[in-house]
Amino acid sequence: MEDIENKDNKDNKGNFEKAESPQEEYMSIFRRVPKWQDLWFYQKSETLYHMTYVFCKRFLQKYSDRTVDQMVQAARSGKQNIVEGSEDGKTSTEMELKLLNVARASIGELRQDYDDFLKSRKLEVWTPADERFQPMQNFTKCHNQLADYEPYFQLWAAEEMANVGLTMCYQIDAMMNKYMEALEKTFITEGGIKERMHKARTGYRNQQDQKLKELEQTVESLNLQMEEARSEATQWKERYNDLKERALKAYYEQQAQINDLKKRLGEA
Repeated sequence: MEDIENKDNKDNKGNFEKAESPQEEYMSIFRRVPKWQDLWFYQKSETLYHMTYVFCKRFLQKYSDRTVDQMVQAARSGKQNIVEGSEDGKTSTEMELKLLNVARASIGELRQDYDDFLKSRKLEVWTPADERFQPMQNFTKCHNQLADYEPYFQLWAAEEMANVGLTMCYQIDAMMNKYMEALEKTFITEGGIKERMHKARTGYRNQQDQKLKELEQTVESLNLQMEEARSEATQWKERYNDLKERALKAYYEQQAQINDLKKRLGEA
C-alpha cells in the first residue's frame, strides 16, 4: 500500500514538474552591443597602453618630467573609456558616444606626445616615402593583440617604437570614427533608451491586447458551440419523447387487441 502511495505521489510530482507555466516573451530595452574585448580598436588600444608604459620606462624615465605620467594616463584613459562606453552603450547610445569621444581625445593627446618626442629629439617621423613605413603599416594593420607586439618592446629603438605608437594612434582613431558613425546611424534610426522603453511597453500592451482579443474570440466560439449543443440536445429530447409516446401508444393498442381477442375466444 505504501509503495502504491509513493508511486502515486511520484507520478503526481512528475505531472506538476511537467506542467510549466507559459513564459511570456518581452522586448528587451537593452541595446545589443559587441563585447568590448572583441573590438579591434580596443585590442589595439590595450596593446598601445602597455607599449607606452614600456616606452616611457625605457626612453623617458630618466628625464623625470610630467610627460611620462601624461602619456601613460592618456593611453590608459583611451582604453578604459572604450570599456566604460561599451558597457554604458547597453542602455545609452548617447553616453557611449560621449565616452568613446573621450577615448578618442585621449588617443589624440597620446599621438601628439609621440609626435613631439620624435620632433624634439630630431628623430624621423616615418612617411610613405620611407622604406620602413610600409612594413610597419602592414604589421600594425594585421596585428592587434599584445602578444604580437610584446616580443619587440625591448628590441625596438626609440625612433622605431615611437613611430609604431604614432601609427597605432592614427589607426585606432580611424577605426573609432567608423564605429561612431555606425552608432550615430543606430541612434538616429532606433533612438535611445526612452524610445526603446516606449517601444517595449507599447509592444507588451499590444501583445496583451492581442491575447485578450483571442480569448474573447475563443469565449464567443465556445458560447456558439454550447448553444449548438443545447439546441441539438433539445432536438434529441423531443425525438425521444415522440418515440416514447408512439411506443406507448403502440403498446396500449396491442394490449387492447389482445384483450379483445381473449374476450372473443372466451365467448366462443
